[in-house]
Amino acid sequence: MRPQVYSSGFLVFRKINDLEFLLMRHAKRWDLPKGHLDVGETKRQAAIRELFEETGIGSNLVWIDPDFEFLSQYWVEFPDSSDRKLKELAIYLGFLIKDVPIQPTEHLGFEWYPWSPPHSIQPETIDP
Repeated sequence: MRPQVYSSGFLVFRKINDLEFLLMRHAKRWDLPKGHLDVGETKRQAAIRELFEETGIGSNLVWIDPDFEFLSQYWVEFPDSSDRKLKELAIYLGFLIKDVPIQPTEHLGFEWYPWSPPHSIQPETIDP
C-alpha cells in the first residue's frame, strides 16, 4: 500500500562538550523538527524547509549527511477524520557547523539531549 501522507525532518546534532541532539516540545510530547511535504517538494527539500521554519536553522548552518535517509511507515489518525492513514516519514541527519540560537516558532520550546543510546524517550516522541 502506498502512503497517503508524507513527512520529513531532521535528527540534528551539535557538539559543545558532548554530542547532543535536538528535540522540539509539543504540548504532550517531544518531536524532531519535521513536517509535511508541500506540493512539488522532495523529501529532502521539505526537511530543510521544516528545519528552518521550526528552529531558525538555515541549511548554511548545518552539514547534511549525503548518504543518510531513514524511512519509516506507520498508521496515524487525524483529529478531523476517523480514518487511519498510512504515513511515510523520512529523517535526515544533520550536524550544526557552529552553535546557533534556536528560534522555536511552532513549538512550546526545545531541548538538547545528550546522545547516549539506547535512549528511553517517551513513546509519544515522533508521533502519538
